[in-house]
Amino acid sequence: MKKLLIVSAVATTLSVACSSETEKKSDMNPFFETYDTPFGVPPFDRIEPAHFAPALREGIQRQEVEVAAIVNNAEAPTFSNTIEALEYSGELLSKVSRVFYNINAANTNDEIQGIAREMAPELSKHSDNISLNQALFQRVRTVWEARESLDLTPEQQKLLEKTYKSFVRSGANVAEENKDRLREINSRLSTLTLQFGQNLQAETNAFQLLIEDETDLAGLPNELIAAAADDAKAAGNEGKWVFTLHNPSIMPFLQYADNRNLRRQIWEAYKNRADQGNENDNKAILVEIANLRLEKAQMLGYNTHADYALEETMAKNPDNVYKLLNQLWTPALAKAKVERDEMQAMIQAEGKDFSLQPWDWRYYEEKLRKQKFDLDEQEVKPYFALDKVQEGVFLVVEKLFGLTFEYRPEVPVYHPDAKAYEVKEADGTHVGILYMDFHPRASKRGGAWMTSYRSQKTVDGERLAPVISIVCNFSRPAGDAPALLTFDEVTTFFHEFGHALHGLLSNVQYSSLAGTSVPRDFVELPSQVMENWATEPEVMKQYAFHYQTGEVIPDTLIEKLISSGTFGQGFGTTEYLAASLLDLDYHTRKEPIKENATAFEKQSVENMGLISEIIPRYRSTYFQHIFSGGYSAGYYSYIWSGVLDTDAFQAFKETELFNPEKALAFRKEILERGGTDDPMEMYVRFRGAEPKIDALLKKRGLDEASLAVTK
Repeated sequence: MKKLLIVSAVATTLSVACSSETEKKSDMNPFFETYDTPFGVPPFDRIEPAHFAPALREGIQRQEVEVAAIVNNAEAPTFSNTIEALEYSGELLSKVSRVFYNINAANTNDEIQGIAREMAPELSKHSDNISLNQALFQRVRTVWEARESLDLTPEQQKLLEKTYKSFVRSGANVAEENKDRLREINSRLSTLTLQFGQNLQAETNAFQLLIEDETDLAGLPNELIAAAADDAKAAGNEGKWVFTLHNPSIMPFLQYADNRNLRRQIWEAYKNRADQGNENDNKAILVEIANLRLEKAQMLGYNTHADYALEETMAKNPDNVYKLLNQLWTPALAKAKVERDEMQAMIQAEGKDFSLQPWDWRYYEEKLRKQKFDLDEQEVKPYFALDKVQEGVFLVVEKLFGLTFEYRPEVPVYHPDAKAYEVKEADGTHVGILYMDFHPRASKRGGAWMTSYRSQKTVDGERLAPVISIVCNFSRPAGDAPALLTFDEVTTFFHEFGHALHGLLSNVQYSSLAGTSVPRDFVELPSQVMENWATEPEVMKQYAFHYQTGEVIPDTLIEKLISSGTFGQGFGTTEYLAASLLDLDYHTRKEPIKENATAFEKQSVENMGLISEIIPRYRSTYFQHIFSGGYSAGYYSYIWSGVLDTDAFQAFKETELFNPEKALAFRKEILERGGTDDPMEMYVRFRGAEPKIDALLKKRGLDEASLAVTK
């Protein structure tokens, strides 16, 4: 999962006197002090869970005072005393909430999760107190209505537009008699979405497949066996092997384990997460979430939640999303059926009489890959040591944008696995701080994402540098070997680094428009375009070295990787599209869902015509993107941005891989601009034209020529 996480909070430069209560607490709570750390990063070595709730509540109180000052200002509303003043409010709340929610995702525990549940309704209430403040909205509306006569910069115009629309989309125009219900919905949603994620994390951590008989390990790679032995030892089962539902464990198990019954057992556990009828069951929760979103959207004047969610995106409406998804669905499903038939023929050729099932797909796909391309993923992994891949990412970024990365061990970190780097321009100018945290643990949720501890903004004419983090769940070192990545993990690294660059290179005035503060279906462009460099032979030879011999990856192996590039795309694209369509089915409803989640999902899958050997990439009960992660009615964004990224990369392929003019244009028009302009206009200024879908279809082997060859 490439999952991007953005903690939204409004930044501020206003100075507000501390209450006497705050002064008493300042000696013990680091949030009430100016960070005395390198580069002003959070003092993780001093922060304790007990600090969060008091600091969050103090942040709420301070912003209440700041908002009251805006509302009670006797002067006529202006951009400065209303829009900018609101933008600059809530400094402490932003400071604390960014740390809190990032820690809750990357290094949580029972105490932190309890605080999250406790604070969710309070923070929701505070947000509503601002967005539903009629006197405040009247001042904002006054400035908005006078916008044509104001001498505003383009970025100021964008901030004004975003602020005004935010109030309207939050319910400022809702009838007074309905606002209490709107508050109830928001409070309930804040609790339910949090609980959904916590349930999923608990379910993922709870399962262990314990193997005692060594013969059951047949087919598994040595490093996976070593990692399973390490996990078993850590769990008090030395001499045995433990496999989990974390991707670096389950996915290669499904890919290589000869024991079909064990493949089914772990697949069933993965598929049924948060769907067991226990205290972590998400079925009722997700239906309530979907219905509350519908009620809220209709209260705000929209037909469906999807209409509401997509209004401010590049897609604009559900019809445009369906058009793209359906355009891809037919060729993707056709290719998936060909893949299925090839694997079924292989099963029969082996003299076996069972039909291909979902827990067989990855196993036989790997066999088919080896048969067709003489390529075994285990042959590739020794060339993808994590430290060398990291050097490759750094090299690409230096060649494109002139950035350098210096490890700074003195910078405090939130977990020993995390490392901090100072990012600098070629001339040594400080750009920002980047944390990287690579391996799974029980305290970290699944997937991969980028986030920020401090967004970039401009203060008194000076650029305040951002503090960015990328968090992943890559394979750990096992036995005597370093961390060796699958090729999918390699591309995930490049992907998340693209998000990091979006945050690091931001160069705007206002933090609410900085970096990744862009529509969901545009935010994946900087990340996905970076993946393209990972597969280029010229680049691969700079980072792919055998961890034992030091040998650079041979041309024959690179050729195999490239020639197999579209292999498996029927499955990969179809399972992704199925999840995207399931997301839209939940959120294009005009009436509340009355059936349970199992029945709803079953009907959705039948309607789309998905074959039984494939399930959606995320089933409803563990679809964290849409029920807990901010991508509701937006999971399509990855494929929408896929059109952009493949078209954008053509600008380099048509000229040169590290074309300095194209790289500078991408930096200036996309990475530095954040959300200060219309995404399509920014893209056209970079590319010279709107994107076409052709490059994406070709890349995935779904164009007519590729499908004809497949058939």
